[in-house]
Amino acid sequence: MGNKKIIIMNLNKANQKVYLEHANITVNDIKESVNFFKTAFPHFIVRGGDEELKHWLHLGDDYTYIAIQQAVEGLGNTYTKNYDRIGINHVAFVVSNIEEVANRLLDGGYKRDYPTQLEKFRIREYFADTDGNEFEFIEYLSDVIEERNSFNN
Repeated sequence: MGNKKIIIMNLNKANQKVYLEHANITVNDIKESVNFFKTAFPHFIVRGGDEELKHWLHLGDDYTYIAIQQAVEGLGNTYTKNYDRIGINHVAFVVSNIEEVANRLLDGGYKRDYPTQLEKFRIREYFADTDGNEFEFIEYLSDVIEERNSFNN
């Protein structure tokens, strides 16, 4: 291996081995999508992109990002939400203060896509972007793994 330096990132207190690095989505209005995510996560920055062949960008921080692509005009950009069809139903983000995230999104004109879920060990909020893509935001109220992952809330 030579002199290669291996860096192992400690993701959290539980020494998490895997995390979601990014989600890749296609949207009707890339600027509006950037606005949605920057409203939820003001610290996100554009990490890179390209406008020559196909308009796309990466928006996030040093550890996670959303890859956003502009839909091609005329290829059926109409979104019909249907969880019975194959596809991604939503992407979820763990946040430290769900009330702040929800208030920023509401103040930004976004609407809840599903009622707030107040549970014993977590709070969940669902918001949709202007294309109807659903995003879940979760604040855990416990550090105990069994409580965080409980379905009996």
